[in-house]
Amino acid sequence: MKPGIHPAYRPVVFRDKAAGFAFLTRSTLTTDRTVEWEDGHTYPVYDVEVSSASHPFYTGTARVMDTAGRVERFERRFGRRGAR
Repeated sequence: MKPGIHPAYRPVVFRDKAAGFAFLTRSTLTTDRTVEWEDGHTYPVYDVEVSSASHPFYTGTARVMDTAGRVERFERRFGRRGAR
């Protein structure tokens, strides 16, 4: 790799404040805020709005839409075309 053209790849803490969940990984994101991690070291922290700890699909709180009722309502409104 050419030196000096790539961003710094370093450990960063991603924190989901809504769920109280944080994880340490590596990233090129830059931020001014830091946090002390469980291992005693200080890392840059990046706050996210949604993570696997707060997303409805992963937490099991996702709602299933009634698509059958929507199809029936569409057919009532516009009739069945092509079924002759």
